[in-house]
Amino acid sequence: MGKMYYDNDCNPNLLKTKTIAVIGYGSQGHAHAQNLKDNKFNVIIGLYEGSKSAEVAKKDGFTVFNTDEAVKRADIVMLLVNDEKMKSIYDDSVAANLEAGMTLCFAHGFNIRYGQIIPPGDVNVIMVAPKGPGHTVRSQFLENKGVPCLIAVENDADGNAREIALAYASGIGGGRGGILETTFKEETETDLFGEQCVLCGGVTALMKAGFETLVNAGYQPESAYFECVHEMKLIIDLVVKGGLSFMRHSISDTAEYGDYMTGSRLITQAVKDEMKKVLLEIQNGSFAEEWLKENAGGRLRFAKMRKTESELPVEKVGGELRKKMSWSGKNEK
Repeated sequence: MGKMYYDNDCNPNLLKTKTIAVIGYGSQGHAHAQNLKDNKFNVIIGLYEGSKSAEVAKKDGFTVFNTDEAVKRADIVMLLVNDEKMKSIYDDSVAANLEAGMTLCFAHGFNIRYGQIIPPGDVNVIMVAPKGPGHTVRSQFLENKGVPCLIAVENDADGNAREIALAYASGIGGGRGGILETTFKEETETDLFGEQCVLCGGVTALMKAGFETLVNAGYQPESAYFECVHEMKLIIDLVVKGGLSFMRHSISDTAEYGDYMTGSRLITQAVKDEMKKVLLEIQNGSFAEEWLKENAGGRLRFAKMRKTESELPVEKVGGELRKKMSWSGKNEK
């Protein structure tokens, strides 16, 4: 098992005299920047000309520069923009403004792993990847908790890259939840696999299939939604709190018995074999090539799939039910 690091293993003073430029102010960007700022680090924001996020960042108390100017002013540059947009932003606004001794930081290894970005050899190249969405990184921080982080060093130009990564991870709250050292390769491949086979692709397909099976058998769509979608979070919360055993301790014995008897009938050897194929496509770069090609071609297939999925009955039923839940905000869909 890998060793976990916590706040007492980190030296935040390494960054106290540095200027950190957070490039992007979306989900991860706002969380990193605000957490670092609350921990008394000097943070500036870099955005493209005309970005709608500029006013938001200014209202949150940050000085905002165009990306190239932010990089020029920084010692540490954290790129927090979409994978498919990162190469062009790096080529246009970052590369020419990097100087020897600076640190280039990523929150996901995609562009390094698949050779989209090749930094110069005289800068540190590190990764600090929170294992959770940006809004959770922020909310957990405000509760004096923290989302666990992965760190990695791709290039150690000045001998301090690893310590800088640990300090940055601690600065955004990762040292409260735990920091695990990995590599760009491992983080990228496990992250993509987890998203595709379990967290997103696997879970959404399972929920949709359960919903459709019950509705097609004549049960009320509302009942099917509650059973196959809404309760998913309640079960996962139990797993996160205490593992699979705690979840099984918390449910009925009938549910636990059904868990043992049925899970292996659904996740068959054929499913596991397909997971291996997905992992191979991630490892050999064919998924990355396909995704980059999709973006270069205008994302037509992606847009069509997004539209189709948004119009599924499970989405319409869920949307109506959530509107009527007393705690739902006006922006719930």
